[in-house]
Amino acid sequence: MVVYGMQLPVQSQSTIYAEPWEAAAGPADLAEIARAADRAGFDYLASCDHVAIPRRLADAMSTVWYDPVATLSFLAAITERVRLLSHVAVVGLRHPLLTAKQYATLDHLSAGRLVLGVGAGHVREEFEALGVDFERRGPVLDEAIDALRAALGPEEFPSFAGERFAFEGLGQKPRPAQARVPIWVGGSSPAAVRRAALKGDGWLPQGDPRDRLPAQIAKLKALREEAGVSGPVEIGAITEPLYVGDASWDVGRRTLAGKPDALAESLRAYGAMGVDQIQVRFRSRSRSELIDQMTAFAADVAPHLN
Repeated sequence: MVVYGMQLPVQSQSTIYAEPWEAAAGPADLAEIARAADRAGFDYLASCDHVAIPRRLADAMSTVWYDPVATLSFLAAITERVRLLSHVAVVGLRHPLLTAKQYATLDHLSAGRLVLGVGAGHVREEFEALGVDFERRGPVLDEAIDALRAALGPEEFPSFAGERFAFEGLGQKPRPAQARVPIWVGGSSPAAVRRAALKGDGWLPQGDPRDRLPAQIAKLKALREEAGVSGPVEIGAITEPLYVGDASWDVGRRTLAGKPDALAESLRAYGAMGVDQIQVRFRSRSRSELIDQMTAFAADVAPHLN
């Protein structure tokens, strides 16, 4: 069963994917898009995580990066069923107890709709400004995931003892609404795939084209089997940009555009290779066009994905 979610526009505005209309958009636009996703049956909405962007990267990345906890909490209050994904939280930048306090509260307030997506991060200056070792960010993330498993579990007074983080006898309420908050690991490097296989409930690849995904999925499943890790793992994929219908404007050569049945046929290839959830992104010139695209996808494409 393949489900579909989307990264929210507006909240992160990298030049790689942001549409021109997003520059003047704000909270009201985010709210309307989130309500539309909730109505249309999207599985999740995702928000990114950067604390501060250095000048050397600002032209490409922009400095528009909403805080994911604040953003997803805002949207939790105006939606009912859509899940709320951090894609991805750079959890190594913060002590796990702080991260747990924020995301446990979000899960509690949203009645159990949190998916905690985590990643290693890539902006050196963010780590240096916050006093975190950039070169050791992989091992820090590995330990942070283990610490978060404890801190987001059922115990009011969780305990954990690691090389970098340790806590016990410190109570945190509210507890998450979910008995187990799903942790999805982002990234496509060998280390990220291994981390997702051994520590994750899901995998969020970053930029893997279709022809690379089958080998990556096979590697992840082999690593889990070798390590004796049981239980399901939710495999994700980020699709090509989409446009439902015949566009009257240039949507870009990489965009999948056309009739709903043709789009569905193309996207079914993801399910055939073992993907459980696809993250879709629509080309659009305005908030209203984006919502129209989301609605058309949900009504005319999504029912034919499986």
